[in-house]
Amino acid sequence: MAAHTQKNNKPGISGGKEAQPLIIAKTPAEEQRLKLERLMRNPDKPAPIPDRPKEWNPRAPPEFVRDVMGSSAGAGSGEFHVYRHLRRREYQRQDFLDKIADKQDEDQDYLDKVEQNKLAADDRTAKRRKKREKLKQKKEMAKKAKLESKNKKEDSDNSSDSSDEEKEDDGDREADDDAEAPSFIMGRK
Repeated sequence: MAAHTQKNNKPGISGGKEAQPLIIAKTPAEEQRLKLERLMRNPDKPAPIPDRPKEWNPRAPPEFVRDVMGSSAGAGSGEFHVYRHLRRREYQRQDFLDKIADKQDEDQDYLDKVEQNKLAADDRTAKRRKKREKLKQKKEMAKKAKLESKNKKEDSDNSSDSSDEEKEDDGDREADDDAEAPSFIMGRK
């Protein structure tokens, strides 16, 4: 009987993975495509997300300096290298502090600009809201004026009609009083 073999033809338990052809990426886009394909083969497996690199911080200055450099002539030739190293480290620390101060200034400037933009947007919004309200009130006033003029017109028409009708009714009553209606109209025999 033949024993189970893996992809490299060694005897043992058969592997669940299939042999993948070796593909060498020639461009960065192709390399990214290959990485995506490898990730999408098993979508249940979580993708590795690297942590953000830590920001470089200089070493804090010593609280107590034991080897104080003297300014005396005749210091050993090895002391210059120690001095140079300490000077370089101090310059790095000061550059770092300057960069942090610049970054804080830029952040503050950005926040101030965002606040100014927000205030300007609020001012524009308030101005436009006021304009809309004024236009709305103007439309309402025009509508009220139109209704009032319509009501006045109807009232004047109704009053002239009612005065005409009253005059006609008064004239009919007087005519009825003057002439008696025939009995067959009144329903008498």
